[in-house]
Amino acid sequence: MHQADGIPPRGPGGSTRLATSRTLPLETHDLGTFDDLVDLVSGGGVVVLSGAGLSTESGIPDYRGPDGTRRVEPMTYGEFAGSSDARRRYWARSYIGWQRFNAAEPNEGHRVVTELQRSGYVDSVITQNVDGLHQAAGASDVVELHGSLDRAVCLTCGEVTSRLGLHERMTEANPGFMERFAEAAAAVGSQWGEQVRPDGDIVLQDSLVESFHTPRCLVCGHDTVKPDVVFFGESVPKTVVEQCFSLVEAAGAVLVLGSSLAVMSGYRFVRRAHQRGVPVAIVTRSATRGDAEATVRLHAPLGSTLTQLRGALGH
Repeated sequence: MHQADGIPPRGPGGSTRLATSRTLPLETHDLGTFDDLVDLVSGGGVVVLSGAGLSTESGIPDYRGPDGTRRVEPMTYGEFAGSSDARRRYWARSYIGWQRFNAAEPNEGHRVVTELQRSGYVDSVITQNVDGLHQAAGASDVVELHGSLDRAVCLTCGEVTSRLGLHERMTEANPGFMERFAEAAAAVGSQWGEQVRPDGDIVLQDSLVESFHTPRCLVCGHDTVKPDVVFFGESVPKTVVEQCFSLVEAAGAVLVLGSSLAVMSGYRFVRRAHQRGVPVAIVTRSATRGDAEATVRLHAPLGSTLTQLRGALGH
């Protein structure tokens, strides 16, 4: 095990669907102190559960407002699977948005999680994010609860392809599309980089969508290629859920970073930890669905809080 800079190694020591979410209370209160967080993490065996809030400092916005309601309505699995027009709309918007999404880099929060893992405090990471930034920061043993935008899969034949390769094919099939979008955006005074969503989607004018050629599977020829992520209304694979439950049940503690826990796909792991007596620490800017199960609850910015945590563990 490699020692991370600034942190000494630690001493010995069935699936649901992404659907209905809970509206969270606006009023929030801390539970415990920063020192309590340090004590919890210093015991080791930590499983990190990360959400979209961890990636906002990398320029990828969260879906939800402070009360837990969604700022935008993402496309559902039923819409995508059931309509060629919906797939065209998704891929046209994703073609633009993914370029900014793909350029995002890990922030200090991602880097600290990696350092904590290399120093023996964190065992594994369960992430609700699909951006791959934990891995880009060097983390290992990362479970992608909702999949990854790095891949695409055909719903008809199951063929898996890289998102980069798919993007190159869409570029060839849609010459000049980016230029037409830039002209349309300039005409209304908007900048597309400010509108990217957590899944790489983006707001796009209907006239541009209608001209877009949807990517087709190179194996079966159908236009049913889908990003390899769990859409709202789609089930998280049972094997992934069981893997996460096993990690949580064996953990010394669960550390939630930047997740509102508004959907059951993430909240169930906090609930299971609480049921099994595994302490839970939550660090986010606003209320979460799991606050009642938390041992330590801090409402604070992630980057600076994790940087302070690194310093505290380094002494």
